[in-house]
Amino acid sequence: MIDKSLPHLLYTADQVRQGERIIASELGVDLYDLMERAGKAAFSTLIEYWPNASRIAIICGSGNNAGDGYVIGRLALEAGLSVSVTALTSPQSLSGDAKRAFDNFYHAGGRVTDSISVTDVDVAVDAILGTGANRALQGAYLDAVECLNASSVPVMSVDIPSGLHADTGAVLGNAVEAAVTVSFIALKQGMFTGKARQHIVEVLFVGLGLDESFQARFSPSAKRLAILGHVPAYPRRRAAAHKGHFRRVLCVGGHSGMGGAIILAGQATLRAGAALVSLCTQAEHITAALIRQPELMTMPYAECEDGSNLITSFEWAEVIAIGPGLGQSDWSRILFKNALMNSSPMVVDADALNLLAEKPIRRENWILTPHPGEAARLLKKSSAEIEQDRFSAVRELQSYFGGVVVLKGAGTIVYDGQQMAIIDAGNPGMASAGMGDVLTGVIAACLAQSLPMYHAACLGAFIHSHAADMAAAGGERGLLASDLLPYLGQDFLSSE
Repeated sequence: MIDKSLPHLLYTADQVRQGERIIASELGVDLYDLMERAGKAAFSTLIEYWPNASRIAIICGSGNNAGDGYVIGRLALEAGLSVSVTALTSPQSLSGDAKRAFDNFYHAGGRVTDSISVTDVDVAVDAILGTGANRALQGAYLDAVECLNASSVPVMSVDIPSGLHADTGAVLGNAVEAAVTVSFIALKQGMFTGKARQHIVEVLFVGLGLDESFQARFSPSAKRLAILGHVPAYPRRRAAAHKGHFRRVLCVGGHSGMGGAIILAGQATLRAGAALVSLCTQAEHITAALIRQPELMTMPYAECEDGSNLITSFEWAEVIAIGPGLGQSDWSRILFKNALMNSSPMVVDADALNLLAEKPIRRENWILTPHPGEAARLLKKSSAEIEQDRFSAVRELQSYFGGVVVLKGAGTIVYDGQQMAIIDAGNPGMASAGMGDVLTGVIAACLAQSLPMYHAACLGAFIHSHAADMAAAGGERGLLASDLLPYLGQDFLSSE
């Protein structure tokens, strides 16, 4: 879903609906002319991607998305293509610009049917709902989406695949699986996270001549972080830099049988640029850690009733990463309690989040990195509720627990109470053990290099996903968390 021309600013559907009218009025652009521009851009895209297509099917719903579809239909007729148009809503019930678009299509010789069929065509156009979808699809609309998805015909969606919620990325019962999506004026935030990523393969953006004025006038709801997007960069290392400039990180975790998690976190912390990294873990894991990565230091937990050795270990730390393989035993709870006694910035993941869910507290100098299941436990909800509206979930988490929240998943979201970013990188190969442990280490390393918390979370999450993309160049299946390690230190984003 990477396109070099995509803007990095994202908006809600309501912002775009209201904003396009305001900007069009200010620029003296007629709204029907805007619909013509959208239809022409979409038709040009269709010809570019399917140059040999001679038969196209267009499914039109209601509102302006249907109007765009009728413009495309008219242009296809004028180009000599065979065009079949299904009207899910009677064209006679349309109004305004959409009705005008239908009338022009009809006068060009176009006709419509109410039967849904995409057989014997080369490409189908989804002009059903666009950003207007806000409730579960029913009736002919649901039938149309299911028909498109069941066929082998490639689909081009206009603005957004119908059935996706433009603000949340949630699937409203079902949604079109589009090969190409042409989005207008501004990108919608829901297109880049959650289940939306299963329905959007490639996005093309067309500003219709309004985008620059729109972006200058309206504040984005979120930012999209991609390789050529607005990604915070590592501060460049000076020639006289030494270890003291890149701080001491203590990685805490690794219960019996889960030593690999904390070792991966420690390795990632080193590879992403921290100077000194120590593992506070069970003694049984130390040999494996040093064989795997001799640059790691270790501070084994010893059975002391007063916990004095632990307090000394935590006082050494300038950054703490806690949670990978931590478990939820008495041993785990002592470690978590001692971590909370330290005032250093902290990255909290895995079982540390589960322990936090038991006794919630708020703290401003930590970064929480839950996946949807952990987020559900923190908010006393179900994972399905979290995934239904990931934006609301991350806001609620930050409101309750403070700091910065990194809600992991397809299209990871980062939020600090004011700024929100979506990571537009990563791949399904990351659904394997240890990926979250590596992310914990990368974010801790960004903190160790003196980045502000929000920037550390954004940069860490992006580098982690981008490293996974590089590691998966030969294929996503079988991608291991340790495969990311060689790519974490690549300084492709450094700046002065």
